[in-house]
This record gives sequence, structure tokens and C-alpha cells, in this order.
Amino acid sequence: MKINKSASRILISALAIPFLLSACADKSAKISATYVSPLKYRNYTCDQLTEEYARVLEESKMVNKAQDDIAGNDSVAMGVGLVLFWPALFLIDSDDKKEEVSRLKGEVKAIDQSAIQKNCSTLRTQIIDDKKAAAEAAKKAKEATKNSDDSNN
Repeated sequence: MKINKSASRILISALAIPFLLSACADKSAKISATYVSPLKYRNYTCDQLTEEYARVLEESKMVNKAQDDIAGNDSVAMGVGLVLFWPALFLIDSDDKKEEVSRLKGEVKAIDQSAIQKNCSTLRTQIIDDKKAAAEAAKKAKEATKNSDDSNN
């Protein structure tokens, strides 16, 4: 059985595209938390937990932004590579911050669990408010992307 050239190109493309897409970095919102034991914070007071939460949250914001930038650049390189210029696929940055994003999300969860165990009501309120604000910001960003896609069509 002989396969013509166009059929073989389609087959190679069909096999290569999922592989190439898996090389792209994920947005920080799609990365799940790694487990961090709340025992790490067992000797912290509520004030110390609050300070640690602020530190981890600030670090997390910087790492999440870096991860989102990497994911955006990978998406652009993928689009350019698939549509216009295949050597652009080599620009896909596999050096993402996924593990760090995951660890920091785990740290926040561990601090939250410690705050619950120690009955740190002020910190718990702050964490809950921050989660609500983050969810609302993600919802607005998703709607803005959807509206942008709709207006382009």
C-alpha cells in the first residue's frame, strides 16, 4: 500500500501537533497546588502566620506573572510556528515555573489550614477575601477574552 505525500504530511502533522502543544507552558491558574504539610507552621503564632501569608502571596504574584508571561509567549510562538514559520516552534520556552507556582499554592493552603487550626479569624477572613477577589478577577479576564474573541469573529 502506497501513501501519497499529502496524506503522509497530514499524518505527521496530526501526530506532531499534540506533542508540540504539550510543550507549551500552562497559565498559572491551571496549575494545581502541591501538598505542603501544615505542620510546617505548627509553632507560628497568628501574627507570624499573617506575615508568612503576606510573604508567600507576594512571591506567588511574581512567580504567577512570570509563568503567565511564559505561557503567553509559548502560545504566540506556537501560533506563528504552526501558521507561518515552523522554526518559531523552537522558541517555545520549556523553562516554566510550574513547580514553583504549585509549591507556593501549596504553601498558601498549608498556612490557611494552620490558621483554621489556630483559630486566626483575621487571617482566615483575609484569605477568604483574597480567594474571592482572585476568582472574580479570573472570571472578568475570561469574559474579556471571550468578548475579544467574539468581536474578532
